Amino acid sequence: MPTRTAELPPRRSSGRSTGRITLADVAQAAGVSAITVSRALRGERAVDEALVRRVREAADRLGYVPDPAARALASSKSTQIAVLIPALSNALFVDLLEAVHATLLPAGYQTLIGVTHYDPAEEEQLLRGHLLHRPAGLMVTGFDRSDATRRLIAASGVPCVHMMETVTETGDAAGVFSVGFSQHAAGAAMTQHLIERGRRRIAFAAAQLDPRTLQRLQGWREAMQQAGLHDAKLEWMNPGASSMALGRLMFEQIMSMRPAVDAIFFCNDDLAQGGLLAALRMGVKVPKRVAVAGFNDLEGSDQMVPALTTIRTRRAEIGTQSATMLLRLMRGESPPRASVDVGYELVVREST
Repeated sequence: MPTRTAELPPRRSSGRSTGRITLADVAQAAGVSAITVSRALRGERAVDEALVRRVREAADRLGYVPDPAARALASSKSTQIAVLIPALSNALFVDLLEAVHATLLPAGYQTLIGVTHYDPAEEEQLLRGHLLHRPAGLMVTGFDRSDATRRLIAASGVPCVHMMETVTETGDAAGVFSVGFSQHAAGAAMTQHLIERGRRRIAFAAAQLDPRTLQRLQGWREAMQQAGLHDAKLEWMNPGASSMALGRLMFEQIMSMRPAVDAIFFCNDDLAQGGLLAALRMGVKVPKRVAVAGFNDLEGSDQMVPALTTIRTRRAEIGTQSATMLLRLMRGESPPRASVDVGYELVVREST
């Protein structure tokens, strides 16, 4: 038979003026000690079932919510994982977060999401705030960040996984863990596909201009240079947020070029979708007059008229593998590989 917890006289409430219901308040309402409340709410088997019900009823009646920061300080453990992403407006990061959440929740961890808006200074501020709460782990997007943020991550001692990119081209990768794919290689692969389809004036249309977009640009450049087709005038760069409306505008602008282009490689599917809608309005035949390609295989790309050729990125797999890698690191285990390349897929449809 398990040993039952001996009852101690209830303690008086701490009388703090924060307005927050405390463990001591629940203990006073249930007529038990604070330690018994703590054990009952943690589900320890040594606490009598009737006592557990009494404590939980008191906690529910008072609206008591455990303080995770206090619990982490008391146990030297946290159940919180800080996940920093550039944007929630981009569907690819939503897919990634869903996979991260689905992997971490069954393991008893909660995700704290921080949105950096592609701003290194904002990322640093968010990270400083999260580290104050001693998270069990960190998940960050890519490798482009301030030196101060890199030092914060290294000095924190908190296990960290980088998502969406790999460390193969970042130099010294000792102690750095990542799951992603080569944005550079994917950009080159799409460009090579267009070249093989007989296209020669291939424009690269980009928005946001974040590091991963610029890596795709470099892949386009190298493929065009190797084919003897590169022309800097074919680079259409707009720092604005990626959207269908911007894609429409960029398509109209590019189609006015002389000499004319015969293909447009948009850096993201929402731009390409806007371009295809503009082509319909303008009466421009795709792909007969101009081929159109995108990146990420976002929802709806296969339903466009014509269906959009794109690079399919495995963001759900990146989320799952990144979270799995972090779980290993938090257990003090070494992942089989420090850098995991999940690859990408060239999806050829009617638009090219």
